[in-house]
Amino acid sequence: MQMGTTDGPAIPPSLIDMEAGGPIALFLDFDGTLVEIAAGPDAIVVPADLPTALGRLAQRFENRVALVSGRSLDDIAQHLGDVPITRAGSHGADCRRADGSVLGEGARPLDPQVVDQLASFAQEQGLDLERKSHGAAIHFRRKPELEARAVGFAASVAETHGLDIKTGKCVVELVAKGADKGQAVRAFMASHPFAGSRPWFIGDDVTDEDGFAACKQLGGGGILVGHKHETVANFALPDVAGVYEWLGL
Repeated sequence: MQMGTTDGPAIPPSLIDMEAGGPIALFLDFDGTLVEIAAGPDAIVVPADLPTALGRLAQRFENRVALVSGRSLDDIAQHLGDVPITRAGSHGADCRRADGSVLGEGARPLDPQVVDQLASFAQEQGLDLERKSHGAAIHFRRKPELEARAVGFAASVAETHGLDIKTGKCVVELVAKGADKGQAVRAFMASHPFAGSRPWFIGDDVTDEDGFAACKQLGGGGILVGHKHETVANFALPDVAGVYEWLGL
């Protein structure tokens, strides 16, 4: 397969061409991949036919399609409904099979003291706090000049409490140790119906790099949406519209 050039990763082959080498599996990020990034997590616009389209895509690949998001699964359900598709929320810490059964231990909530610290900081700085079942995130899209301050504060809290820090587009988040999207890929690939296929992860942010790397290790690779940062992805698509076109949604 063609790898990225000095100008960035190349456009991926068609799905039909990729399937020519044997069965593949698709792991799809949500924000910035299937929906456009918005001013806040609740401001996204989800196409009305997306749940149905994802169901058709899963059927085409014999259920070897999974959503893998930093959002909690409850949050995803608020936007997509009860889509019969494999999914992982909380940065891979909460994995569910297509029938809704749990794979693994599920997401662990943060200590309330940690959430209170983040909430106080966000309020003092005029930033937005997003509370999640597995963690909490500070959004600084409205005040991008405060990125270094927000990330520095979150890193200090994470070190004190033995947590991991996740950074993304105008957001910094604290989660329990070991939660990443590569973990979700490996968990699904070790079970039916994903086992034996070549996995491909499609995502737009630095948190998706763990998914790209895991898929590479398992014989597939990554597809970066946009050319916004250094990446281990094999290929790239220009934007959300490009993802829809490539997937045939």
